[in-house]
Amino acid sequence: MTSTPSTTVRAEVGAHTPTTAPDPALAPAEAQHGSRAVHLRAGGVSLVLALDGDRLPRMAHWGSDLGPLDEHGLDALCDVTRLQPIGNPVDGEMLVSVLPEQSAGWPGTPGLTGSRRGAAFSSRFVVGGVRLEPAPAGWAHRLVVDATDDDAGLALRLEVEQAASGVVRQRATLRSAPGEAGAPGYGLERLLVAYAVPGRAAEILDFTGHHLRERSPQRTAFGHGTHLRESRRGRTGYDAAFVLAAGTPGFGHRSGEVWAVHTAWSGNHVTLAERSYHGAGLVAGGELLLPGEVVLGTGDEYAGPWVYGAYGVGLDAVSARFHAMLRARPGHPATPRKVVANTWEAVYFDHDLGRLTALAQAAARVGAERFVLDDGWFGGRRDDRRALGDWYVSKEVWPDGLDPLVEVVHGLGMELGLWVEPEMVNEDSDLARAHPDWIMAPGERLPGRARNQQVLDLGNPDAYAWILERLDALLTRYPIAYLKWDHNRDLVEAGHRLTGVPGVHDQTLAVYALMDELRRRHPGLEVESCSSGGGRVDLEILARTDRIWVSDCIDAVERQQIQGWTNLLVPLELMGAHVGAPVAHTTERTLPLSFRGATALFGHLGIEWDLTAASDDELDELASWVATYRELRPLLHTGTVVHADLQDPAYALHGVVAPDGSDAVFAWVATASSSAYPPPAVPLPGLDPAATYRLRALHPDAPVDGVASRWGIDVPWWGAAGSERAGEGVLVPGSVLTSVGVALPVLFPERSVLVRATRVDVA
Repeated sequence: MTSTPSTTVRAEVGAHTPTTAPDPALAPAEAQHGSRAVHLRAGGVSLVLALDGDRLPRMAHWGSDLGPLDEHGLDALCDVTRLQPIGNPVDGEMLVSVLPEQSAGWPGTPGLTGSRRGAAFSSRFVVGGVRLEPAPAGWAHRLVVDATDDDAGLALRLEVEQAASGVVRQRATLRSAPGEAGAPGYGLERLLVAYAVPGRAAEILDFTGHHLRERSPQRTAFGHGTHLRESRRGRTGYDAAFVLAAGTPGFGHRSGEVWAVHTAWSGNHVTLAERSYHGAGLVAGGELLLPGEVVLGTGDEYAGPWVYGAYGVGLDAVSARFHAMLRARPGHPATPRKVVANTWEAVYFDHDLGRLTALAQAAARVGAERFVLDDGWFGGRRDDRRALGDWYVSKEVWPDGLDPLVEVVHGLGMELGLWVEPEMVNEDSDLARAHPDWIMAPGERLPGRARNQQVLDLGNPDAYAWILERLDALLTRYPIAYLKWDHNRDLVEAGHRLTGVPGVHDQTLAVYALMDELRRRHPGLEVESCSSGGGRVDLEILARTDRIWVSDCIDAVERQQIQGWTNLLVPLELMGAHVGAPVAHTTERTLPLSFRGATALFGHLGIEWDLTAASDDELDELASWVATYRELRPLLHTGTVVHADLQDPAYALHGVVAPDGSDAVFAWVATASSSAYPPPAVPLPGLDPAATYRLRALHPDAPVDGVASRWGIDVPWWGAAGSERAGEGVLVPGSVLTSVGVALPVLFPERSVLVRATRVDVA
């Protein structure tokens, strides 16, 4: 490799508040490049990449900040972390690089799998250059490594970037070098990038789930072997690993070291954790390619997805780093997240101007700022079995176009949003009848229907151009501020129909290109990623959308877990969270509005309820929740999310603390009956121990919905509803709140209360 002189580059990062930051101290961003290692530091995280001769770099350390290290310190770190070369598949040391290679002794899953018709099946890359480059906007560091395998005719580029928050991301790009005329192309099967984790990371947390129950956590021991998570759904998937976290045993929200990765890809993908008997452990990710999907001819290249890594003490620290990274993006939503009123669970396919006008009037009354017309506005779409793909405003339902509805919605001071599902088609549609070859299939045989749908092949240039023209025409003709972009089925047997070649990779890239082009043509357009709810939630789709629909289930009990775990990666302002009807559409559970409102508050709030059937009292109460959201959204959508680690599974406490520690709101939630009666005092995490806070109930006039208060027994400091002390609160040192805790009310199951903590100056 080329020799690089030892250099140090420093760049100051933003202001740091010790009480709410992921770690006690964040060092300035710093990159040190010595002859044997590169040290990237930012946000309290150090990443040291050892440069072992001409081999690909390996992670000598990824974790807590090591402080400034000179060249001798970096050399010493590389030396003392070398494992004893015993029992290896090859003589000498086993070097597990960020793209693991069997040629370096790694006996596990290789980072690169492929061949030239069976030849060149194992790589041995030689590094030709390592350089620091200017980091992209929102990032602190960027390192690029170039390498070649002349025997295989391949060139590799590794990109490693670190955000100011400490989050690291990596990706690999593979190029097929010029070869002899007629030489076979390189059939790529898999390209993974890996993060090394230490032996003390002995437990794994990742996720599973299904429609209406996305992102359900599961834990397992991190032992020898491979913990492999593959998604073959053609979208991220309800049951995707989502975030795979390896940590010290028993790690929680506030304790234990955690090393977490996320594979940012909206199509088929793989995430894994692997440990060999040699003691080496890693977590890795990449795209899952179908057979023959990518074959690299001379000069062709393939760029794998970014794989993100976040380290922290506790899951809250990991989450804070992800959120800070996303909020530093140039394109992150900067305006207040408008209150949404969506029509689906109010009217379904029954589109009638009079009914929708009444619904819009009720939505405006409670404070909605955006009115979204859902499925049923186009073609012959009177149910879900027909007309999907016919993206023309229905003359049957809307004989005067959407203009009358636009006039109503704008007259009420709201924006108009529209539901679309551009990637899908019904066989019973004008589009499918005209272009059957545009339906994805493994050949002439069509896949089985799902949700009465097939997949439209956007990898076909003609289909792509047609959809782009239709959506562009709608956005040009009508003042549509927001698209709810749905995606209601998995990509099963999804190939280019005329050739039978798999097409999931092409489809994924085409969707990205379609979204990017529409947003280029229509600046200011907001897009929601909906996929039967939360079936497409990843950082690559979020790079071109403004929020995700967390789940089709808006039952507030189910949403407590679904939203909570989605928030591990996705900040609240990007999470659609709606107040539903008193009886949940998906579970038939009946819940009070106070619980539904308090749950939807922690996200991008919306309403999905036939408000024309609500009573005046319900509308007034809903309006108070909307007003509370509008008051709190500057805090909710910029602050640090925190969770208490409680032993009692019946209760949960979560909240948001302002970046400077001056304000916080906490939700005390009961989802079942507790064995503790009353529960013990609960510490409020994330506050400044050196400050003094006024602690008070957020809605003091509302009675606490619990058995004790029904008997007239209130929490002593709380103040009974209607009493002189109601809402007054109490002054408490931050050290007491964070270390000793607060006695909170006994609640009935499926109830919650909100607590506000505001810093005060004490003479």
